Amino acid sequence: MLKHWVIVPVICAMCGGVAFAAGEDKAPQLYPKEQLKTWDRDKVAGGEGVLYGKFSHTRNDALKDWAIKEIGWMRLEPGASIGMHKHEANEDAYIIVSGEGVFTDTAGKETPVKAGDITIARKGDSHALKNTGAEPLVFLDVIGQQ
Repeated sequence: MLKHWVIVPVICAMCGGVAFAAGEDKAPQLYPKEQLKTWDRDKVAGGEGVLYGKFSHTRNDALKDWAIKEIGWMRLEPGASIGMHKHEANEDAYIIVSGEGVFTDTAGKETPVKAGDITIARKGDSHALKNTGAEPLVFLDVIGQQ
């Protein structure tokens, strides 16, 4: 029994916290803040600056049968942006937690966003997001796919 307590944490560390506990065949249902996986990216989709991210799992970790392919806390510093990009096979929702920005939809329409707003790019839609405020723009990003 002791070897399970040694092996499982090592596997979890290697997989970014997405390992299954010994004897379980399901993914975890809880991803504590301290164990979220960092994935920071520069100039996402031709945008400006760094998109900072802390994830339970990313599209690179998701199993084929998972509907939620990626979920994470995201942050854009003032002036930073995610460039316009199209979602061919999945849907992407931004849930704005704090800060202010501008969301650009498929038609190129720019709309101010703030805490409490939700944006969705459905399959085939394009979107972009820019922090236009003086504080970080913090949002949850959820990518789903059928």
